Amino acid sequence: MNIYLDNAATTQVDEKVLEVMLPYFKENYGNPSSTHSHGRKVKAAVEESRKKFADLLGANPSEIFFTSGGTEGDNTALRCLTKKYDIKDVITSCIEHHAVLHTVDELESCSNVNKHFVALNESGMVDYEDLEKALKDAKSSSLVSLMHGNNEVGNLSDIDKIGSLCKEYTAFFHCDAVQTVGHYSIDLSKTHVHSIVGSAHKFHGPKGVGFMYLKKGCDIDPLILGGSQERNRRAGTENIAGIVGMTKALELCIQQMDEHKDHILGLKVRMIKALRERIPGVVFNGCSDDIENSLYTVLNISLPPSEMDNFLLMQLDLNGVSASSGSACASGSEVGSHVIKSIKSCSSSKALRFSFGRYNTKEDIDRTVEVLEKICSEKVIS
Repeated sequence: MNIYLDNAATTQVDEKVLEVMLPYFKENYGNPSSTHSHGRKVKAAVEESRKKFADLLGANPSEIFFTSGGTEGDNTALRCLTKKYDIKDVITSCIEHHAVLHTVDELESCSNVNKHFVALNESGMVDYEDLEKALKDAKSSSLVSLMHGNNEVGNLSDIDKIGSLCKEYTAFFHCDAVQTVGHYSIDLSKTHVHSIVGSAHKFHGPKGVGFMYLKKGCDIDPLILGGSQERNRRAGTENIAGIVGMTKALELCIQQMDEHKDHILGLKVRMIKALRERIPGVVFNGCSDDIENSLYTVLNISLPPSEMDNFLLMQLDLNGVSASSGSACASGSEVGSHVIKSIKSCSSSKALRFSFGRYNTKEDIDRTVEVLEKICSEKVIS
């Protein structure tokens, strides 16, 4: 029995998504920049996808740009907005994805940008009073970059509240929404945000394709040069099959959002209850067990300290359970999770992230808790 509980890293591609992608590998293989019939046909598919994608998010088609994923989107938004608008103050948090943190670090060292980390409470939630103070204290134009849902511990930020504060202090607002697009209702016509990014493979679409929303009126120069694609905002031949597949994936997610949320949240609640009953001393990191303030797809825990701490993922894997200790993008790092280290309420023991998806079952949860219980008692199944 193989159990996949690493959906925050990537999700299984929906069969219906795969179906709409296949023709763009086989029959409709033209380059959308070509003016002949083969090119025009796929160009039309890109623009149809853009319109549908925009409609699903409450945006205008001219505000949607297709990218290779969330990391490119974060880099583009941060680098290009700060450069274009001569932004000198960037306000972010110490638990953002490295696509944001490493980019801000470089902007600070190479572009004379001042970095400010907003305060977090003991559970890692944004302190909105401190955010407002940072906006007040900014000596020049500023940009706020705060994620919607944290990819490691699942903490949710109130992006409407952040947007309102940014609007009040005329600051730019960039939001990494990689973990929430397709899982939460997002209406960009009502949220004050200048840029949002997402990645298809987090909501049952293909890898290697994502999007950036750039609010009408925001004018940036491209990060990637060498062509006039995406209305001169991103050079490079478009990933046609990926774009079509991502749009279908988002459409399916929004159509079935309530059904999927009920199912997945039920799995998370089941696991929290079972862990509390069967593993005394288990710690829920961040707001992971707070249903109202965390992603329903993510549960981050630490088991009671033991000699097994450094081998937990290996033991889970040997017993057919795929999980993680944090961001898949940092899986090769020996430094440990910067998110866990930054949150006061998190355990000092090894963190385990279990992330749920629509294809998981109650049996998956029960078996996983059984394995964890045996690991804690050092009766590891071989």
